[in-house]
Amino acid sequence: MMTSNVDAQELAKFSELAHRWWDPTSEFRPLHEINPLRLAWIQELAGLEGKTVLDVGCGGGILAESMSARASSVLGIDLAAKPLGVARLHALESGADRVEYREVAVEALAAERPRSFDVVTCMEMLEHVPDPASVVKACSTLLRPGGWAFFSTLNRNPKSFVQAIIGAEYVLGLLPRGTHEYARFIRPSELARWCREGGLDLQTMRGLTYNPLTRRYRLTADTGVNYLVACRKPA
Repeated sequence: MMTSNVDAQELAKFSELAHRWWDPTSEFRPLHEINPLRLAWIQELAGLEGKTVLDVGCGGGILAESMSARASSVLGIDLAAKPLGVARLHALESGADRVEYREVAVEALAAERPRSFDVVTCMEMLEHVPDPASVVKACSTLLRPGGWAFFSTLNRNPKSFVQAIIGAEYVLGLLPRGTHEYARFIRPSELARWCREGGLDLQTMRGLTYNPLTRRYRLTADTGVNYLVACRKPA
């Protein structure tokens, strides 16, 4: 099984915090606050009802479980065992019976189950792996023709360094220090190229901005820091 496209330090970082994944006041508060925005955007474009969905790098399952309320089935995959354990337990407690979880690399799953999913999501993961282009290609392989792929990551520029690392991790304390490594941030042009090379057609791109005064997130046209990309696999 291919598991080489993984950073052991990144896995350990998120595994240490696994027990706090579903605490909306913990380090994962931003994930809880942006989840409704992401879910609504995915629903608007792809329509989850009756769909078979894959969430790559699902962590503790916040997005995967919320999508399972609409989709016919959701598979969440990750290579960090502790967050997956938390995700499974929360699904049992909440009665989310249309979501399941597997500890498997996306490249390995792509070899095992090509063209198996209507929707593939990969949120806040690409900037944590050594070869993000490989992940994008595997996501494309897993999609059925006409299916949707959704990615989110961080732009690489001085603005994002100031806001996403200095601001979010050191000044506002929205994220634990060391959550992100600036060199791994991804420009939209780079992600768009990987999507094209993987056989995906870019449909739209949105920015995700945070107002520290109102403590609110919203989707905007500003892709300077956090941004989301929606692609389709040609039918």
